[in-house]
Amino acid sequence: MANNKADLLQGTLDLLILKSLQLEPMHGFGIAVRIGQMSQDMLTVEQGSLYPALYRLEEQGWIKAEWGVSDNNRKAKFYALTASGRKQLTAEEQSWAKLSTAINFVLNGT
Repeated sequence: MANNKADLLQGTLDLLILKSLQLEPMHGFGIAVRIGQMSQDMLTVEQGSLYPALYRLEEQGWIKAEWGVSDNNRKAKFYALTASGRKQLTAEEQSWAKLSTAINFVLNGT
């Protein structure tokens, strides 16, 4: 059965997480929802992929986490971009732009 949602390319999840945190800190579920919204519901991030990526980004110093209370009054870990994370986001956006341009050249036969 065909899935109408796109699969994430290896390595793009970090970029999507960093981008989703660009405006404000969020908890994990909020990040997954934001990615879905920003992709017009074409992308879904499963918890089994999201949380290991969040821990990895935190280890790299690109995001930081603090405990807080979510909108539904539950304790949740909120993630925010660090200064290093903002620099990484810029680098990843530039890298993605180059890659997508190159892929488009191949697909368009130019």
